[in-house]
Amino acid sequence: MLMPMLKTRLITAIPLVAAVLGLVWLAPSAVLAGLFWLLALVSAWEWARLGGASRPWQQGLFVMLLGGLLGVAWVGQVASLTGWQLPGLLWWLAIFLLLIAQSRRKTPLILPRWVLLSAGLITLGLAWLGLVAVASKAQGAFWLTALFVLVWGADIGAYFIGRRFGRHALAARLSPGKTWEGVAGGLGLGLLLMLGWAAWGANVFAIDLSLSWLMPVSVMVIVSAVMGDLAESLLKRQANSKDSGWILPGHGGVLDRVDALLAAAPVMAAALVGLA
Repeated sequence: MLMPMLKTRLITAIPLVAAVLGLVWLAPSAVLAGLFWLLALVSAWEWARLGGASRPWQQGLFVMLLGGLLGVAWVGQVASLTGWQLPGLLWWLAIFLLLIAQSRRKTPLILPRWVLLSAGLITLGLAWLGLVAVASKAQGAFWLTALFVLVWGADIGAYFIGRRFGRHALAARLSPGKTWEGVAGGLGLGLLLMLGWAAWGANVFAIDLSLSWLMPVSVMVIVSAVMGDLAESLLKRQANSKDSGWILPGHGGVLDRVDALLAAAPVMAAALVGLA
């Protein structure tokens, strides 16, 4: 018998996954870019609240600012350019170092509101660029699905393995529920699913990926997904909030569902630079 919370999560997740995959495979890349833009705006509203913009007009202003920046990037086709990927990786390296520092402090460093909100613009902007860049690749539907396979597979593996075998906390001061055992389970399931997806891609689309490329890239994407999750946990801890919102029953807010993609998307986009 499924636990009530897990049942609620599944009832919400299954149609969402079906809808996302349907759009990935049927919608043109321009339509996907627009949908990702809308997703970023909803996430921005939640980020603004967590970041200290307590009034609706402040949250609306933050959303409009991000929307305008992404609109300029969209018109300028920034996602298709090479050059933004390295700063994106450096940004997440900086967040990784911040997460380590915060996890080792007895009392967390409270970041100023302007830092949190500025970080939101950068993080959500890079995530949008990453998703659009992946979708715009040749066989973009295959690569977007590969990204989701890695992120979702890692999330599912971490959830079940962590609940059953989790003993050693990953970063107790940031997210008490996450364990090293969960990370290992997520990594294992994510890699297994990606190997199956790559084999299917080789047979159907003649996309031949060497293991020497596939395995390290998959590991990097999964590890970055964990970083995105922890980064959002840090943001929620700063706001003393359990969830980013209440839109999705059993899941919280939109930001709670896309947190792993915040880092995984730009990392995947960087890995695909130069790949035919």
